[in-house]
Amino acid sequence: MALGADGVELDVHATRDGALIVHHDPALSGVGSIAGLTLEEVRAGSLPNGEPIPLLEEALAAVPGAVVWIELKSLPPEADSALLSTIAAAGAPERCAVHSFDHRIIARLGMKAPSLRRGVLSVSYPIDPVGTMERAGANTLWQEWHLIDAELIAEVHRKGGQVIAWTVNDRQTALELASLGVDGLCGNYPERLRFR
Repeated sequence: MALGADGVELDVHATRDGALIVHHDPALSGVGSIAGLTLEEVRAGSLPNGEPIPLLEEALAAVPGAVVWIELKSLPPEADSALLSTIAAAGAPERCAVHSFDHRIIARLGMKAPSLRRGVLSVSYPIDPVGTMERAGANTLWQEWHLIDAELIAEVHRKGGQVIAWTVNDRQTALELASLGVDGLCGNYPERLRFR
């Protein structure tokens, strides 16, 4: 946030006992698959820098006021209520949104929490981007940056949706995407993406 980001994107996995862990990979090195571990087993491990592996609620508390997109790497239906409760308890739940490569998760959460902002991730150029979003109940398309063009953005915007480009790590690409009209940029170096 100190580098000028408006928000953060967090990767989340559920443990065997339903805790929501912020971690990119599905497994903890030397420990095992997060989905097969309990919270206690996850907490026995640590990140490579020695810090504890955070729960979603801890990550949300660390960035008050920021927009937070929660990428659900996986989420069994029995963990839905824990996720929705964690978001509701975040102080300003409207700042939180969810997205996933598994569009079924997004559709399921939309039925349970219609006001929750939802997005779908894509690594291909969809023939029908709006239809893909509508079938999942999403209003945001998270599109891999090199598969974005003016036509895709115009089609999504015509239907009231948004396009977020990922992973954008250089200023020139960020400027080109902004000139096309993307609604957001997600990258690893926020200082390179601010130009307004």
